[in-house]
Formats: sequence, C-alpha cells, structure tokens
Amino acid sequence: MTASSSSGTDAPPEDTPSEDAPPEVGVDVGGTFTDFVVATEAGLAVRKVPTTDPQHEAVGVGLSRLDVPPTAPIAHGTTTATNALLERRGAKAALVTTEGFADVLAIGRQDRPDLYDLTPTRPPPLVPAARRYGVPGRIGADGEVLTPLDEAAVRRVAQTLAEQDVGSVALAFLFSYRNPEHEKRAAGILWDVLPDGVPITRSSALLPEHREYERTATTVANAYVRPVVESYLTRLGEELGGRPIRVMQSSGGTIGLGPAGEEAARLALSGPAGGVVGALGVARRALDETPHIMTLDMGGTSADVALCDGTVPRATEHTIAGLPLRLPATDIHTVGAGGGSIAHVDAGGSLRVGPESAGAEPGPVCYGRGGTRPTVTDAHLTLGRLDPSRVLGGTDALDMAPDAARDAVGRLGETLDRPPEETALGVLRVANATMERALRRVSVERGHDPRDYTLVPFGGAGPLHAAALAETLGMTRVLVPPAPGALSALGLLMADITHDASRALLTRVEALRGDLAPLQRAASALAAEVRSVLDDRGTPEVAFELDLRYVGQSYEVTVPVASPITASALAGATEAFHNRHRQRYGHADPEAPVEAVALRARGTVTVSPPPLPHEPETDAPLEDAAMGTRPVWFEQDGPTETTAYNRKALHHGHALDGPAVLHQYDTTIVVPPGWRARVGAYQNVWIER
Repeated sequence: MTASSSSGTDAPPEDTPSEDAPPEVGVDVGGTFTDFVVATEAGLAVRKVPTTDPQHEAVGVGLSRLDVPPTAPIAHGTTTATNALLERRGAKAALVTTEGFADVLAIGRQDRPDLYDLTPTRPPPLVPAARRYGVPGRIGADGEVLTPLDEAAVRRVAQTLAEQDVGSVALAFLFSYRNPEHEKRAAGILWDVLPDGVPITRSSALLPEHREYERTATTVANAYVRPVVESYLTRLGEELGGRPIRVMQSSGGTIGLGPAGEEAARLALSGPAGGVVGALGVARRALDETPHIMTLDMGGTSADVALCDGTVPRATEHTIAGLPLRLPATDIHTVGAGGGSIAHVDAGGSLRVGPESAGAEPGPVCYGRGGTRPTVTDAHLTLGRLDPSRVLGGTDALDMAPDAARDAVGRLGETLDRPPEETALGVLRVANATMERALRRVSVERGHDPRDYTLVPFGGAGPLHAAALAETLGMTRVLVPPAPGALSALGLLMADITHDASRALLTRVEALRGDLAPLQRAASALAAEVRSVLDDRGTPEVAFELDLRYVGQSYEVTVPVASPITASALAGATEAFHNRHRQRYGHADPEAPVEAVALRARGTVTVSPPPLPHEPETDAPLEDAAMGTRPVWFEQDGPTETTAYNRKALHHGHALDGPAVLHQYDTTIVVPPGWRARVGAYQNVWIER
C-alpha cells in the first residue's frame, strides 16, 4: 500500500529516550540563519539566529538562548565544506600522482558543459598546474607492480611542496584501488619531509574505486576542504566546551568530529541531507505504514527535492560547483527557485524567475535593505499571502513590505503590460513550474507516479507553494511538519551514526558464483574498517550493497546484497539489479552477462528517535486561533476574502477549509480554495483536496 491510500491518521507514540539523559540539540547552519531545535515531550523548542562568520560563534549564541544543560549533546549540520567548494576558499592544496597523469584534473571527461556554446568555459581545477606533480612508479590494472616507486623523486617533490608552503596534499596514483602500496609509501615520505600538521589524503583510503578522474577529483576536493573543516570543527569543539558532537554527512548519517574532519568532502551536502532525514522521520510517525513521500525544501536561494520510498534515497556520486564527488550522498535534485529568486523579463520578452537570487543582503525588496528587483517573496506579499506585521523566518517584521514589494512587482508588470497582482501570480506560476520539473525528474522520469506519494514541504518558503505543486502533479495530500523552517535541524536529531566504505571488484558475476572468496574477503575487510571507525560510538550493524552493470555499460546500478554473502545472496542481488534496471530504464536483459563493479558497506549505530509532541484531541474552538480575514489573490479574477490563523493556537483535531493562511514563527502555510487543512496528533498540518 502506498502513502496515498493511507488514512493519514497519526500513529501512536514511539519509544522515547530516557528522561534522565539531557536532550540533544539539533544545530543546522544555513546561509542566512542558524537553526536550533530541541525535541521534548512538551513540544519543539525552535530558535533562529543570524549566521555569523565564523559560523561557530552563531552556534554559541543560539545555544545560550536555549534552556538546555551545558552537557547537552549536539547534532550538527554545517555548510563549511559546501562554502569552501562554492566560494573557492579552501586550502592551498597540491596533487601528487603517477608520472604523466598530473593533468587529469584539467582534462576531466572532456564533456561540454553547454552543447551549443561556441566558447565554453570551465571552473579552474582546485589545484593549479604549478602544484600538480607526477612521480615515476606504476601499478598495473591487476594490482601488480610494473615499475617500482621512485622514492627519491617523491622526496624531491615533498621538498618542493614544503617550499611552496602547501596546506594539504592529495595522493592519487594510478590503480591504487587495486594495490595501495605506492600511495602508502609516498605518504610516509611526505610526512617525514612536510611540516607537522599538513594533512595528506590518499585516494586508496578515501575512495578505493575505479574511474581515475572521479577518484582523483574527489581526493583533491577532500584535500582542498579538509584543513578548513578541521579548523572549524576544532573551534566548534572549543566553543561548545567539550559537549558530545556528531556531524551530519552528505549520506544522511552522522559521524564524530575526528572522522568528519579527515574525510571532510563527505560533508558537502550536510544541510540538505538533514532535511530529507527529518521529513522521512516526521512521515514515519504520522503515517500508519511505510512512508512514500516527496520532499520539497525551499529556502531563500534554491529548492531541493527528493523521493523517499521508505528510506533516505542515496546516490554514489554527486556534483557540487561542477566538481564530481564520488562519495555516498542523499539523492537530491536542486533547482534555482527560492524566496529570494529574482523575477525578470528575458530578451525574448518571457517572464523568468531565478536562478539569480537576492540572497540575504540586500534580500527581497520587502526587506527594506536596498533590494530593487522583485522576488518570489515580494510576489507573495503583493498577493496578500504574507502578512508584513508577522515574523517571517525569524527576521524582524517587514515594515516596508506592502508598498515596496508591490511597486517593484508593478514595475516588472509594466514591461509585460500586466497589473501588479497578475504579474505576481505569473511569478509564482513560473517558480512553481521550475519546482514541478524538479519533482517530475525524481519521480516520473524514474518510473514513479507522483499520485502515489505525499508531498512534505519545508524550508521557509516550501509550505507557501506546496498545495499548488501538489495539484499540478495530481497529488492529493500534503504533510507540513510542525516546524518546517527548522526541519533540517530536527532531522539531525533523527539521523543515525553511520560510516560508508567501498572496494572495487570489476569482476563478472559469473566468475564470483564460481568462487565467492574474493567477494567474501572484501566484505570482511569492509566490515572491519567500518567497525574500527564507529568503535567509540557503539556496535554497528553492517549492511552491504553491490554496484552492478551489464558488461559493456559505462555506469552501474546499486542494489542490496544479503549478509553473509552466499551464492543465493549474490543471485538475489543480480535479480534485484535486473528489476531495478527495468524500472529505471524501461528494459532489462536477464540473459546478458553482469559485472560486479564495487562492493559497498554501510555501518549503522542506531540513534534513539527524539520525542516528538503527541497531543490529545482538543476541545478548544477553532475561532480561538483565527486572526481575522484579508483579501488574498489566488486567481486572476480577483482576491478572495481569506481567514488567517495563528499556527501556534491550532491543535490536534482542528480542521478548516481553504482559502486560509496559517502564520507561524518559521514559515507561512497557504491552504488554497478547494483544499482542506487539519492538525494531527503530532502537530503536523495535513492539507488535502
């Protein structure tokens, strides 16, 4: 049964942690605000403070405003690695590789970023040519040493790197995933020569998989951000006075400060991953079955979407700022549509929204900070969906909002020969079309019917657009969490402690059926590695996956494989591969030979779920939550008198018909005409047709 056929009734409370343990604090650092969430039986305590530079100062300020013990543990999501890559503010890194292959970073895959651009440009490599070095020594594709490592050459390179005052080094030798001997010896020489404190990242330790460019690029990215992340995490630990801290990874699992710093590239999608984990955690409690949801995380600059069939969706590779990172990550698709996305008319006379954003400074016109170009937020204010006297996303009241926003939208409308309200409706439709395409990409284009899913919107702007998007996709139900503007912080509290590891196989499945020993040895080695990393966090449960592909294909599909790995387990994984290939690509060939590309292991130490508020049905009248009415535009034919409600005063059992607008500290929820809203036992707002 899918989520769309569920009754949507909130389920009974789950087991909660011991009351003697101090509550854990979820801390999510965003570009504009740092969010704090503490979950107790009494409810969710939510705080927002402006993000500072350095970020750890905002963390300290926010914690001082919460009523939690000084020993309360922290689950933390950070944009430090993300910003270092996006803004090119990483360490002065160097690359040491096999002689003749120092330009792999510059050559890449030789694909064109824009097929019809006659003068394409690419972002420069993270390591310039002057700090890329090749040394003699060669490992063959089978792992045999073809040419011994020239240790004298490595020592000369190390001395040059010391003279260049590099802050980090990436080691990525050819076929080191088959035999790491040369990388290990080179690392030892570099450590002997370079000053203390210069970190060295070995590709054979971080990513022992094939694909030379991706492996090298990922290793370099880790070396580039590692000193920045390690420095931040050290200062954070000092700021928090020794509190236990776990950090969110791109994969949707958390890890301790030490491993987080050493493999800093694993934090590149730390923030968005927390939102998906939080959405799934809220849905698990609210639905009486395995949740099938689509998530919409709409902030100020972008919107992130994901599809969850009962678990957090994961990919083995992602791209950030044009850089491939072949590390496990939450499978998220991002588009440039947020509350700050700027609306404009292009050269052809068409209305466009984004991807350019007004950001936090100057921000939308209605913020009164010098912005002059209309944004999605200004369009909402023009249509009456936002109340300038109410707090929006933790900022001060928008004193200048109505006139400034309407004037800016009106100026845009003059170029289109349309009145302000009609222009504002057009802005929202264009923004919604961008997000609709993103939602279709993770659903329809992958063989999933959106009508079988519940839409979970969050972020400051998600609940403003959710019902309209659900309607265009044929979805009948929206689930708005209690604190959507801080759901990523709540998701941090729900994330298990995990570590991922992998090994290249590059062997036909038929050969493995005849001799399972190589596969079983790889599984044992991966399990030992995972347990060593998580040893101080508990005893992990280790699960395995196989990357499989048809012989001759370039890319693979990841499927689970049962443990212990036996012949029947391998057969089951192969059958799962055919089925998943058919679902995703529309065809499969069970008779064709299959290749096992890599074995993956994921160790998980389960974290007790945070106690979410669970309230009895209220007998308070709905009128107590009403804040009056005002005209709100939903269609071009004019405004509709719409009731506004104080979200904090709505409780389990309250139900209301649209049109309605629900105001709360961290977001505004829009219930259009033809839709109905009700509050569940976990204080979620269900919006249904």
